[in-house]
Amino acid sequence: MRIVITGGFGFLGRQVADALLTTRTFRGAPIDRLVLADRYVQADAKAATDPSPSSSSRGYPIVDVVQGDLANSLDEVFTEPVDVLIHLASAVSAECEADFDLGMSANVDTTRALLEAARAQSAAGGPTPLVVFSSSVAVYGSDPALPLPPMVSESTLPTPRSSYGAQKLVCEQLVAEYTRRGFIDGRVTRLMTVSVRPGKPNAAASGFLSGIIREPLAGIPATCPVRPDLRVALASPRRTVEGILRVAEAERGEGPGRLDGGLPVNLPALTVTVAEMLATLRRVAGNAVADLVTIAPDRGVEAIVGSWPAVFDNARATALGLEPDPGFESVVRDYMDDHADAVKFGARLAAGSGR
Repeated sequence: MRIVITGGFGFLGRQVADALLTTRTFRGAPIDRLVLADRYVQADAKAATDPSPSSSSRGYPIVDVVQGDLANSLDEVFTEPVDVLIHLASAVSAECEADFDLGMSANVDTTRALLEAARAQSAAGGPTPLVVFSSSVAVYGSDPALPLPPMVSESTLPTPRSSYGAQKLVCEQLVAEYTRRGFIDGRVTRLMTVSVRPGKPNAAASGFLSGIIREPLAGIPATCPVRPDLRVALASPRRTVEGILRVAEAERGEGPGRLDGGLPVNLPALTVTVAEMLATLRRVAGNAVADLVTIAPDRGVEAIVGSWPAVFDNARATALGLEPDPGFESVVRDYMDDHADAVKFGARLAAGSGR
């Protein structure tokens, strides 16, 4: 089995790759090749080294790397049959809002080209690829003429209020149509905002929802660009990766644990206010750490993030065996456990003392 991950060296791509390399199976079948396709390749990426005995015993690692702009790399991606394609590569929300053409090219045009390559493979007699598209909560928005209901589900009409959300919705419909025509076996996962992301800040409008935790824990000041009472829907990296792979592996059909119908799956959401996030940081890491956060509302960021729904009906995800994070404190403590090298000594002491 050959599995391709686009955006394979991004944060989520590396997490998904590590999960697959841990099990070495997909739907019970062995993974023969794992292809990480990305514009930027990091030499220290854990998944790219793959030093395990099971791969070296065959004389080669199972990981291949395709470097370059995805639209120009599809021939290399499809040089051998692709059984599963997990499409995570994307331009993010704030940069799409700032540069419409960039978002359309990176998100819509590239996804269409990828789907055409998958279609060509099946038309030539190759396997029909299972394609998992990572969409976003940004497909929803509160339109003045059609406000969002108090609780959002997959049956809620998407009315995006950002270029990024509109582009994701276009791609969802493309995946649905290519699936309906039998060109691919498509699945759509709508990701909640992932927090806490490790590493450097990115250009996502929601990036501060990681930054107001990650930076203070590292002893670095952070700015919160929204009002503290804003409610948001979050998922930890662990729950997000679990959700992507569960949707990918689910069989189609009716009943619990199966992917009934063609609807997208909203991954489980933990609903919190920004104030609750900051209070959790104070409780876990202490006053000195929490005081590194400054509230300075930015109308542009608030307009984008504030248009996204915060409360979700998780029933569809629950039927697949997925649950939201139990609380934001567990999210913070998981981050501190998983990235201890990014947490300063003082924050670790405060966490250990229970303050």
